[in-house]
Amino acid sequence: MTVTTRLDIARHGQARCNVEGRVGGPKTCTGLTDLGRRQTERLAARLAAAQSTDGRIDAVYAGPRRRLQESGRLLSAALNLPLLTDPGLDGPRHGQADGMLWREVESAFKGAPQAHPDRPYAPGAEPWNSYLARATRHLAELIERHDGQHILLAAHGETLHAACHLLLGIPVSKSSAIGFGTSHAGLTRFERRQDGYDNTRWILAALDDTAHLDGSG
Repeated sequence: MTVTTRLDIARHGQARCNVEGRVGGPKTCTGLTDLGRRQTERLAARLAAAQSTDGRIDAVYAGPRRRLQESGRLLSAALNLPLLTDPGLDGPRHGQADGMLWREVESAFKGAPQAHPDRPYAPGAEPWNSYLARATRHLAELIERHDGQHILLAAHGETLHAACHLLLGIPVSKSSAIGFGTSHAGLTRFERRQDGYDNTRWILAALDDTAHLDGSG
């Protein structure tokens, strides 16, 4: 089968809000830790080295939050490409939960946002299924814009969830019953493949691949 379009999703490296267990919304995200930068640098080196075998990456995108911007700059620099900021790749809108400890948010909500996916987990927050609907629409538009190309996203773990629902045909209504691995600086790859009869389908070629992090601490 021939690969016609490739989508790589790189979750950001470890961020300070992750270490603190805080909801890292746009108001309180303070970027990557030193470990998070090392993780992303290892991924960047891997992707740069693989271009001779995997094909050239055509565009690098990142969402607007600081941890995505810092991750995206490391990736784009290694690939010698400009970093394109895309507000549509932002994560869920956290409302009043922004900056709170996740354990406090989940204790009040009786679970993670996915546990009750049609309800806001804090005042002003975006319900999980509402986020997925918004994110899948945007991803579909982005992929269509880059039809026939290889694109890389520096993204949140939630973006990976949205891509799995979109490209693997998993109904958003099933979101509370399933999940996907989202390690820091993990790489997930989707490929649209075409056979000799012009049939096409999306393949999950790699999920949360962290081989480049061996020995990184």
